[in-house]
Amino acid sequence: MTTVNVYLTFDGDCRQAFEFYQSVFGGAFSYVGTFGEMPPQEGMPPISEEMKNRIMHISLPISKETVLMGSDAGGEWAPNLRIGNNFSISVNTNAIEKADKIFNALAEGGTITMPLAKTFWEAYFGMLTDKFGINWMINCDLASHKKFEEEK
Repeated sequence: MTTVNVYLTFDGDCRQAFEFYQSVFGGAFSYVGTFGEMPPQEGMPPISEEMKNRIMHISLPISKETVLMGSDAGGEWAPNLRIGNNFSISVNTNAIEKADKIFNALAEGGTITMPLAKTFWEAYFGMLTDKFGINWMINCDLASHKKFEEEK
């Protein structure tokens, strides 16, 4: 089975962002490591004091197939970092109520760019940018929702 996982890069607020995402999706981090915990790398300068407490890697399982991953960058680590403007994360669900819950939680403190609504492509869909500058698309296929409701 092929799955798509998203990797997010932040400039110092990765931990706060992932704590927020954990509050939305639930679950436990499967890994959290800081740059300060990395062993010294041959040919690389020592980690600066500023970078030591930043996240080197974090993983938050969303389901058996999907993991949201991220890290901090900054300074010499990512001179061209542009947070939140070069991708969107697409969340698909089969229940309108679940789509509403996720959308509303992610929108808190953020900006809704397209409110959740039924679309011409037979989906319940909306877009937003969360308070960390990350773009999200929330989608519920209406045929899947109908089947889900019938199976309840």
